[in-house]
Amino acid sequence: MKFALMYEIAVPRPWDDRSAYVAFQNVLDQIVLADKLGFHSVWTVEHHFLDEYSFSSAPGVLYGAIAAKTKNIRIGHGVRLLPFPYNHPVRAAEAAATVDVLSGGRLEFGTGRSGTRTELEGFGIDPTDTRPMWEEALEVIMGCWTQEEFSWDGEHFKLPPRGVVPKPMQRPHPPLWGASSSADSHELIGEKGLGLLSFSVAAAPETLVKRFNRYRDGIRRAKPVGAYVNEQIATFTQVHCAQTTEEAYAAARDCFGWYVQTSLKSVAELGDWKDGAQLGSYEYARKLLGGIDLDSLTFDYLVDNDAVIVGNPDQCVEMAKRYEAVGTDLLLCLVQPYNIPHEKVMKSIELLGKHVLPEFS
Repeated sequence: MKFALMYEIAVPRPWDDRSAYVAFQNVLDQIVLADKLGFHSVWTVEHHFLDEYSFSSAPGVLYGAIAAKTKNIRIGHGVRLLPFPYNHPVRAAEAAATVDVLSGGRLEFGTGRSGTRTELEGFGIDPTDTRPMWEEALEVIMGCWTQEEFSWDGEHFKLPPRGVVPKPMQRPHPPLWGASSSADSHELIGEKGLGLLSFSVAAAPETLVKRFNRYRDGIRRAKPVGAYVNEQIATFTQVHCAQTTEEAYAAARDCFGWYVQTSLKSVAELGDWKDGAQLGSYEYARKLLGGIDLDSLTFDYLVDNDAVIVGNPDQCVEMAKRYEAVGTDLLLCLVQPYNIPHEKVMKSIELLGKHVLPEFS
């Protein structure tokens, strides 16, 4: 199993003129360290309008800075949103190929549909259109990357014959991934021959087995949208490592629960809107969680239910082994879910690199 850093790029309030600058500089410092320590990759989301939760609204710009400051670590869209007008597929193809060229062929291209009402409504996107737009946009991007001149006449996108440049450095194209948070979409990702980015919060590794099996069922009958099948499984969890259990718990306690509650509240707002339930985000989240109150997803709940990796290096190895045992190929480690001090995040990455990663080589 390989290890990656994962970022939402949270920026806690109150903000001043330097808040965003400091947050991005901290992220870059952390990624440079991870590159030196042998982490496989770094991934960031694409989010819009989500206040403290995420400042990662222009990931391609950040990836240019990462490419310039690192040598080996791969750079992953986790994910590029494909429904329009988030991103036109031609622009998505051009921007991603540019990152691949600038980084010397280090891009991992993950895509997704978006999962919050705040973002979809803000861009005027009907949530029922996101799947067909995502599927069609993937086809357009593949054509832009692999054909000297490409044209398209689809339901959502039309393109007269054009040569799209640059082409990616990786041939025939960078590895393709798809994001999923539901069992049904795990299977769909497999059917398209995409690597799986499984984004499930507040879940123990063993609870992912059924979803991974759905993905593998899809892979067995894959008709790949790309030139080849990428059958790697990546999954996500919050991670904090410190010299002692007590130190790790103290640093992560307020952040881990905040991240899970904020994330699920945003997802619930979309579900409530799509269903027309008018329950409100907290009640809809309770429905999604099978009766569990959103406020009960505290740090203690996450630890007691083995839903995070937190503790000293030995504890982190033990928990990571459980992700490996259920079939995870790449573990996406969210190391800064909210306001853990930068120096503690750096120490966590250092401990992971020196004591955890070698146990999986």
